[in-house]
Amino acid sequence: MSDTHQVDGIQLTLLQNGAAYFPQLCADIDVARSTIYLETYIFAADQTGRRVSDALQRAARRGVVVRVLMDGYGSAHLPPDWLFELREAGVQVQWFRREISPFTWQSNRKRRLFRLHRKLVVLDSEVAFIGGINIIDDVTGNGDSGAPRLDFAVRVQGSIAGEIHGITRRLWSSVSWARSHLRGERIARFIAETGLGGTRSDISVLLRDNLRHRRDIERAYLRAIAGAQHEVLIACAYFLPGRIFRRTLKQAARRGVRVVLLLQGRVEYRLQHYATHALYEQLLAAGVEIYEYQTSYMHAKVAVVDGQWATVGSSNIDPFSLLLAREANLAVFDTGFAAELRGDLFSAISQDARRIEPMHWSRLGWGGRLLARLCYAVVRMMVGVLGYGKRGV
Repeated sequence: MSDTHQVDGIQLTLLQNGAAYFPQLCADIDVARSTIYLETYIFAADQTGRRVSDALQRAARRGVVVRVLMDGYGSAHLPPDWLFELREAGVQVQWFRREISPFTWQSNRKRRLFRLHRKLVVLDSEVAFIGGINIIDDVTGNGDSGAPRLDFAVRVQGSIAGEIHGITRRLWSSVSWARSHLRGERIARFIAETGLGGTRSDISVLLRDNLRHRRDIERAYLRAIAGAQHEVLIACAYFLPGRIFRRTLKQAARRGVRVVLLLQGRVEYRLQHYATHALYEQLLAAGVEIYEYQTSYMHAKVAVVDGQWATVGSSNIDPFSLLLAREANLAVFDTGFAAELRGDLFSAISQDARRIEPMHWSRLGWGGRLLARLCYAVVRMMVGVLGYGKRGV
């Protein structure tokens, strides 16, 4: 079990991978007394999904109000009998944007891709979980390695759990209203989430949505990197930052800050994977260290700056997370918490990653360089089609 860190009277426990996360989550569900809100991008019909589903059903049967909000794309393959079973037990289930139709693409091309990507659970307004771990077996699909996806979440106990409760309750209400056809500006005004980042100096919830928090997570990263004096360490599954983000990283490296990126080494989604390679040349030339995680798929979206500031959450550093999806990160200014996360990341780098050398780009050959540039051009075109071209990729 990880150490518990006290920050502003709030208890934080860093959880790495499903082996630490799911036993703690189910144990907390089993002692919940009044309410449980769960938001997830993926709720899979596998052994882990069964474990969590059973815990939620037990809670509902003993009178706890249990509300589960799943993304309509990420959880689309959850079988109808699983939904029936949850609802029969008294669990309230809703979908976030399940209506995906090719006939609505032209008229709603942006809204169609607005996904619920955050992973939040809050129990009794007292305990909450925030991070990047979906409800899914975290060793599935990792080839012959048998290793779990590298991922993190944070268990939060204290007053900030009440803030997370408010976040989940408001989104639940907005989806309920939308299902009742009460759409448009009335909903936006009613559910607009109050500014959360900056409510306390040492710990805050950072959101990304399409109302009042469009760039909160990105700005938090940029502030931390721009103010870095010694080290920037970022682990990100899908890394395609825009021009401003790239420039800030390169400026940090050129002023003597050690900038370390731990990125996906295995090919999971070809377009994103090879598009990321198109950025290697400029980042390596600026002095950025790049490592690719090899042991399994990496799903982490975390960072540590100067061994003091850390963030753990659901947001990748790519156009889809920073421009389209609902995301949630926790930002913490605490040397103990940051040191634990930093240690976990450097352990992964030393044991499970390979360094990308400065000559990597030239060694790719003309075919590899062409593939990377073509994939990058496709991503840029997609962002432009969606109307975000001015932000740059």
